[in-house]
Amino acid sequence: MVTAYDVPPDRLINEVARKLKEEGKIKPPEWSKWVTTGVHKERGPEQEDWWYVRVASVLRKIYVYGPIGTSRLAAHYGGKEDRGSKRYKARKGSRAILRHALQQLEELGYVEKMKKIGKNNKEIVVGRVITSKGRSFLDNTAKEVMDTLVKDREELIKYVK
Repeated sequence: MVTAYDVPPDRLINEVARKLKEEGKIKPPEWSKWVTTGVHKERGPEQEDWWYVRVASVLRKIYVYGPIGTSRLAAHYGGKEDRGSKRYKARKGSRAILRHALQQLEELGYVEKMKKIGKNNKEIVVGRVITSKGRSFLDNTAKEVMDTLVKDREELIKYVK
């Protein structure tokens, strides 16, 4: 069985983004036209459909690294900030973008919050994990990507079996 681990991440993310855009269940927020993706960036994304690519990438990251929270996801999407003549400094990406992406994925049922019981018997959100619906969506998309790869290159057929 082909999983999201078996295919190149860039092809998987682009295919998932295309599917999310075609479904129409995910809409980019109004402010996404003017936002930068972090304090380390000077300009916003140039791609028209960057929101769908980011949501697809977040879904794959949760699949691979879950349970994961917004702070660790922001570190994944961060970069180095240019501070003039000073040394570069690591900066996190925008957590607002990640929160909105996670909320949209939760509405679709692909992601859910993982909670644990902490001190004083209070529930604490540990992070987000992928649901079985989200896992099957990614695995089915990975199967489609693998099929197109095999059609393009016949020598890859030994990895599918």
